[in-house]
Amino acid sequence: MTISHLSLRHLTVVVCLSCVLGLGVAVHGQSDQPRQTVAITYPLDETINVKFRGTTLLPRLTGEAKIRRAGRRGTRVELSLDNLTRASELGGIYTTYVLWAVSPDGRVDSLGEIKRSGSGFIDSKLDVTTPLQTFALIVTAEPHFLMKVPSRMVVMENLPPRKSGGSQIETVNVQYIGNSSDYFRDSRVPEIADRDYRDTPISLLGARQAFNLAKFAGANQDAPNELQQADDDLQAAEKAWRFNQSATEVDVLARKATSSGAKAEEIALARRAARLRREDIQRRDEALRTAEKTVESAQGEIDQLRAALDREQRAREMAERDLATTNEQTREQRVEIARLRDELQTVRAEGEAAKIRVARFEGEKQAENARREAVEREQQRIAALAALKQTLAKFGTLRETASGLQLALPESMWTSARGSDLVSTAAAKLEPLAALLASNPDYQILIEVYTDNKGDEVTLQQLTQDRARVLSERLQSAGVDPSRIQANGMGASNPLTKNTTVAGRSRNRRTEITLTPVSARNTASSQ
Repeated sequence: MTISHLSLRHLTVVVCLSCVLGLGVAVHGQSDQPRQTVAITYPLDETINVKFRGTTLLPRLTGEAKIRRAGRRGTRVELSLDNLTRASELGGIYTTYVLWAVSPDGRVDSLGEIKRSGSGFIDSKLDVTTPLQTFALIVTAEPHFLMKVPSRMVVMENLPPRKSGGSQIETVNVQYIGNSSDYFRDSRVPEIADRDYRDTPISLLGARQAFNLAKFAGANQDAPNELQQADDDLQAAEKAWRFNQSATEVDVLARKATSSGAKAEEIALARRAARLRREDIQRRDEALRTAEKTVESAQGEIDQLRAALDREQRAREMAERDLATTNEQTREQRVEIARLRDELQTVRAEGEAAKIRVARFEGEKQAENARREAVEREQQRIAALAALKQTLAKFGTLRETASGLQLALPESMWTSARGSDLVSTAAAKLEPLAALLASNPDYQILIEVYTDNKGDEVTLQQLTQDRARVLSERLQSAGVDPSRIQANGMGASNPLTKNTTVAGRSRNRRTEITLTPVSARNTASSQ
């Protein structure tokens, strides 16, 4: 269906992107000059063709996307673009390209890496889904494919579709910043050292950048073990490259190193934030102790003044007894008035001190109540997690990972090794699993489907993407919120073992569902 035949009105939103303007600009020289792109609200069950244009960085870059929103199953994006150069030509800090969906409220969704190999100009294609309904599509150059926030190096953006008659679609201004990390601005950050970018696999360049980003985030101090693992994985990939192993083996090892580097960076940022919070609490406690010592010192001075005052009063009274009888009554009244004034002042001071002590007691009481409530909430969370793990174990092999709970479904659930249809028994078994996931809304759901390497890479990638989509649709039909689900077809990547035997290929054909607590995911995004 063409744009002129659309029955629903498209809402477009102007998104301001800060990006560099010139090709070959250094990383630390990125400009904050805003640019505009268009976010589109896509109608339900209609395919929209959207044109793309390159920015001033890559003006010859062109592309087109077919976009279709299918209700709760999410929005599918099929992108094809031409004249894509190596990302390193924009600066040594960049190694690859990533497609992003940007919503009007500034939310970004990474739709995947746009893979490129060889030299010169080639065609690149990407077939992905996003839970967003209104979004702009941009392509950015990135240090590696696992970046959480797009950089400001925007190389391509979608163009606004037009209604029949050529009238311009309405727009609304929305602020969007992009990745403002000091890593992109600090002139001291070195570019990747390599004698020839064209000979080095892109995935290996990305692994190097992931390791550099982890070190820049302070992993040497806050995540040394994770950084060492990332270094080991990177050295394994470098070794495979130096010994001329197959491109597939080098790519798998490099992507594993990239994942380890991104994990080390994430853990380092989280631990650094926790350490800073602990230091802040320690400073506040020290200030409180200093205040308490000051109060004690002031109380001692008050006692000394009272004692001196009492001595002065007694001396005054002894002197007044020696005065003339005619003036004795008047002098005694003056002394009494002075004494009453002193007592009134003392009572007022003691009353203020009592108020301070009461306020301190109330603060300590509230802190203790908050601590008890936190302990109770943690106990309830642990009990709920244990019940969830016990139930999930009934559906497959369950294990705990750094990202959360990972459930591995049996391969027997598919009609064949190359089929994307569920057997009847597996379809029935998915119903209670979907109901369980729907009743636990505090977890994000990541579906990853893998296969062995026997066959064409594009066909294997499509097979796993179709399987991931089938599982996602099953969960959504049972009531799981689509925004909680991310379904990825991983193709033949990340094999658990070698594909040289039947048993090895069977083991590599797997379906994994990872449940990540929303609180942990929000903590990683905020960092």
